[in-house]
Amino acid sequence: MKTSELTGAALDWAVAKCEEVKIGQPEGRTFAFEWSLMHDAGDMNYSTDWAQAGPIIEREGIEISYDEDGGWGAFIERTNKDHLYHGPTPLIAAMRAFVASKLGDEVEIPEGLK
Repeated sequence: MKTSELTGAALDWAVAKCEEVKIGQPEGRTFAFEWSLMHDAGDMNYSTDWAQAGPIIEREGIEISYDEDGGWGAFIERTNKDHLYHGPTPLIAAMRAFVASKLGDEVEIPEGLK
């Protein structure tokens, strides 16, 4: 899936992957199912919760700006490649840029989260 199109649980999952969050897999449950439980419980909502995304934005030096078209842009400067991503909210734009800086312009997302 294109990083520029990630939203909701798929984007939050990708951020968790970048942050190397470990989610247990009780016997008989899939990772996507377990992630759904965590996401629905509000435990991992990087794309909507400033308390979760803010430390990432600060640590990674993500610059956020308002676009003239009414959306938001987020920029991360890296030595190997700069990443500029857009989104309807500042957190979505910032988390897309973060994911792109770690995983690239395309990310393999579990089927249940697409």
